[in-house]
Amino acid sequence: MVRMAAEHGTTDLVATPHANPNYRFDPRIVEERLAEISAASDHAVRLHSGCDFHLSYDNIQDAIEHPRKYAINQHRYLLVEFSDLLIFNNTAEILSRLREAGMTPVITHPERNSLLRQRIDRIAAWVEDGACIQVTAQSLYGGFGRRAAEFSRTLLDRRLVHFLASDAHDCEHRPPRLDLAHAWVKEHYGEEWAEALCVTNPKATLTGESLGPMEDASISESRKWYQIWR
Repeated sequence: MVRMAAEHGTTDLVATPHANPNYRFDPRIVEERLAEISAASDHAVRLHSGCDFHLSYDNIQDAIEHPRKYAINQHRYLLVEFSDLLIFNNTAEILSRLREAGMTPVITHPERNSLLRQRIDRIAAWVEDGACIQVTAQSLYGGFGRRAAEFSRTLLDRRLVHFLASDAHDCEHRPPRLDLAHAWVKEHYGEEWAEALCVTNPKATLTGESLGPMEDASISESRKWYQIWR
């Protein structure tokens, strides 16, 4: 997977094992595994640590006490994965507590979560309060179905997307490729938008820097056609 990512232009990868009641997140073990994979792949790309953080009570309390533990590269950006079964009514308060502890919550693949697809106004409010949104690359062009594709594009139209990620699991069905998504966004929203979602903003997460303003995208004629006829 690392070699495939490199072949298609990726320079840096964040490994995101789950952090939930079934899978305990141990930064020491993650670092050991990353070193092994980096050596085995001849250092084809730079590997960084992170996790898919689930909003369980124990996780939240531990993250507030150790705000760098779960964040990308132990800086500030925290990938938050929501349950497919329940969205807490006090989610805004939870996200606020994480921010107050020094973390920037990044809500991962909301387009693939049927409950979040019904709550775009709440997503917009979370973004207004300082959260970020990450969409899975394959969602843009139908890899997770029509509803995920449409919601991804709605999020983009409303300027609610900050990152695209491969969310790779294998080399065939969910490959570690972002080049196709970069090309898609470039065609439909312009090169600056594609660079922001695939290069500039992800780079900021590796150093803990703040994101720049998300300027309006210039939607192409083909995108306008899609809006009319979808």
